[in-house]
Amino acid sequence: MAVRGEPPKQGAAMRTLGIIGSGNIGAAVARLAVAADIAVVIANSRGPQSLTELVDELGTRATAGTIEQAARAGEETLLSIPLTAYRSLPADLLRGRTVLDTGNYYPHRDGRIAALDSEEVTTTELARQLLPGALLVKAFNNILAHHIPQLARPNGSPDRSALPIAGDAPDAKARAAELIDRLGFDTVDAGTLDRSWRFEPESGAYTHIYLADPEVPAGHMLQAPAAPLPADRLRAVLETAHRAKVADRTF
Repeated sequence: MAVRGEPPKQGAAMRTLGIIGSGNIGAAVARLAVAADIAVVIANSRGPQSLTELVDELGTRATAGTIEQAARAGEETLLSIPLTAYRSLPADLLRGRTVLDTGNYYPHRDGRIAALDSEEVTTTELARQLLPGALLVKAFNNILAHHIPQLARPNGSPDRSALPIAGDAPDAKARAAELIDRLGFDTVDAGTLDRSWRFEPESGAYTHIYLADPEVPAGHMLQAPAAPLPADRLRAVLETAHRAKVADRTF
């Protein structure tokens, strides 16, 4: 059952974004979407009724739905759930879909994953194995949730920030870049999924690059203000990024 009526139909005049995951990143992107006149169908593991407060805040462009409804709404799907929850999604749920994957590997939450600890695959390469047929584009994983609204700007603004994206399907990357542009950010193509480690945790192109004061202690980052990061500076950071020793990660 959906809250606030049925989710918008594919092909409706208003663009629609499906969002699976109503945590900090999912909610932040949802707020940008409705502000950009994009309808959202948002879902989580607890069901539509748990999203009443968020949907009421977002207004008439927002609908709470099931995971299946969010997965099939509109043109793209934002996936923002813990990595361990990917396996619980229905088989083939996202096949053929352009999916913006915000996932990161946090062993304290996800448990140890041998394929990631050995650096055999990147996080989103693993996600591709878990989500057969999905056209994955890694995005919104290297920025703190509270920095998303702080840094979003209209296209052409001199202080616009850029986000990195990575993916193996050029058309899906182009669709993701167009959506992110509408949401308020430029994008920098960071390559294919096997290169997406460049903006994963501890890489050098992760979260702190958007801080107004990059020396802010880790314990204060969730309250620290952001500063614009233009595309040319992001490209330079990506070029000097290093692959983290994931097996040593403790957070």
